[in-house]
Amino acid sequence: MTPEMLVQLVTVLVPLILSLTVHEYAHAAAAKWLGDDTAEREGRFTLDPMSHIDPFGSLLLPALLVVMNTGFWFGWAKPVPYNPLKFSRKVRMKHGVLIVAAAGPLSNLLLAILCAALFSLLGDHGAARSFLGTCVLLNVLLFLFNLLPVPPLDGSKVAYGLLPDRWDGVLVFFRERPYMAPMAFLAIFFFAGDLIGPPMIAISEFLIRLFGG
Repeated sequence: MTPEMLVQLVTVLVPLILSLTVHEYAHAAAAKWLGDDTAEREGRFTLDPMSHIDPFGSLLLPALLVVMNTGFWFGWAKPVPYNPLKFSRKVRMKHGVLIVAAAGPLSNLLLAILCAALFSLLGDHGAARSFLGTCVLLNVLLFLFNLLPVPPLDGSKVAYGLLPDRWDGVLVFFRERPYMAPMAFLAIFFFAGDLIGPPMIAISEFLIRLFGG
């Protein structure tokens, strides 16, 4: 492995792991806010990356995407467990699920905004700007990808919470046909570059320009 490839691996894997950690922590924090301490009891209500890393989704797959020079970086962490039955009765269960699901992607959007602001403050510090630029891109990517309304992505739970009750049959459809969700997810994964690439670049550039970067 060349030194340049090693640098790119670090530049991608470190911000990706940090971003996935924040994503899963946000899920746990939202569930805790709603009264569910399942994640906390299982040691997942933490910003320690070791509690969230998935060996394949957080390390091996992203590394392979970098080494193969695909130009598309992606990964996932171990899903945070939560129990909707423990949610506060002040919120409907489906809306509680929506809040917990949306917390992850929204945390990535907030992290992208923070990194864009820091990017503009660093002037000519090349290495730090490269790292933060990658953080912006990755977090915008995670924000957009996870909001796609395809199981098991967060967007499917957000859509379920937003749809009128009469549309609950859509969720039942996928539950009764468990093979459909993985097929839809794989289709989205393979076409994600063309689907998400343009808005990812546009949003990332907008955020950096917003802060004068």
